[in-house]
Amino acid sequence: MSQLVADDAYPQRPQERHTSLYTDLAQTVRELGLLRRRQGYYVVRIAMVVAALAGIAAGVILLGDSWYQLLLAGALALVLTQVAFLSHDSAHRQIFTSNAWNDWTARALAGGLAGMSASWWRNKHNKHHNAPNQIGKDPDIDMKALAFTPGALAKRRGLTKWLGDRQGWFFFPLLTLEGLALHVASLQHLLRRKATRLERIEAAIVITRLAGYLAALLILLPIGKAGAFLGIQLAVFGVCLGASFAPNHKGMPLVPATMKLDFLRRQVLMSRNIRGGVIVDFAMGGLNYQIEHHLFPSMPRPSLKKVRPIVREYCELHGVKYTEVGLFESYRIVVEYLNNVGLRSRDPFQCPLVTQYRN
Repeated sequence: MSQLVADDAYPQRPQERHTSLYTDLAQTVRELGLLRRRQGYYVVRIAMVVAALAGIAAGVILLGDSWYQLLLAGALALVLTQVAFLSHDSAHRQIFTSNAWNDWTARALAGGLAGMSASWWRNKHNKHHNAPNQIGKDPDIDMKALAFTPGALAKRRGLTKWLGDRQGWFFFPLLTLEGLALHVASLQHLLRRKATRLERIEAAIVITRLAGYLAALLILLPIGKAGAFLGIQLAVFGVCLGASFAPNHKGMPLVPATMKLDFLRRQVLMSRNIRGGVIVDFAMGGLNYQIEHHLFPSMPRPSLKKVRPIVREYCELHGVKYTEVGLFESYRIVVEYLNNVGLRSRDPFQCPLVTQYRN
């Protein structure tokens, strides 16, 4: 690839070389036009999910008092997962050149359609992007339900300790609660005392959506079927979202809080890509190109696939490990890693990355 050069082409001190690695790659990507917005792509995607939601709503009304409604509950969860992916893209400012348009689109999609807070998610997700898998800095590895280090597990007692020892096996069942947890966390964030004016507006949007959804279920269905519909929808939604996010970093090296890494290595070495075709791309909302997404967060989703071979070659050229596995292999790694922390108390700092930098 003519745009990419090896480290020894222009001798530099190690610190200078590490700093320039990302700069050179980013310049290549910009020159290829891969950071340009793809508004037509997103307009079609948003129109499709809105049409799908309207179709499901019509189906619920027409089907009436029937247990077949649970099939529509599952379908609704799948569509809302796609809504969440689109809100994620908009919050990363991948759709419009205007920050305001991106922000309000994210609020409308997350709050108005999915019943979640875009501002809560953005605050949490930005911290994750700034320091993926870094102890004390990445909120995605600071969870109450899961322990990512032996130290975190050692603080548990009784039933929580027993569950922590086997947390890998409970990981996917726990994801059925993730949908409910996202709604609860959103409301806690939006209803706190120090909420901003925009967050109060967002709170009104989220509460209206959630209240309207519950009211519609209770009006259209007997209470038992309404409860079953809600339970199935939340469970499938949680599993779909969790199964899309979990393979990207879980089981990759954890970084001590004080370790300093250059941007390229910090993003690539802690991330994992998932192989697959169109189905995996659709099911994971483009998050299967996690390395590329972390390197270029504002890159539109359809461009991630195009930049992948460039990033992979660049990493190989400069000796930066690029990790990519199949979908089911990634889930095996996640379960094994969580059980290693619990059942065998593996120290996640004992990894080639940390050894290399300590040496």
